[in-house]
Amino acid sequence: MATWIWIVIAIAVVVVVGVAVLGGVQRRRKALDERRDQAQELRQEADSREKLAREHEEQAGSSRKVAAEVGARADRIDPDSEAPEDE
Repeated sequence: MATWIWIVIAIAVVVVVGVAVLGGVQRRRKALDERRDQAQELRQEADSREKLAREHEEQAGSSRKVAAEVGARADRIDPDSEAPEDE
């Protein structure tokens, strides 16, 4: 074979390998971007759930307070209550 054919083959191999490497780099970069986007979405969802949990916790605290007040009132007016009245 002539030398110029070997040179063309070598250049073609270098081009094919270069294209393959660039394609791999782009796929990896795209995959990383997708993972970053997914992580950001998960963080936003976690923040939303945390906010909702805090709201429920505040509501539960208010409900406990009201329940304690109602229970105390029931104890005050219940004639069978064992709690000592004002003596």
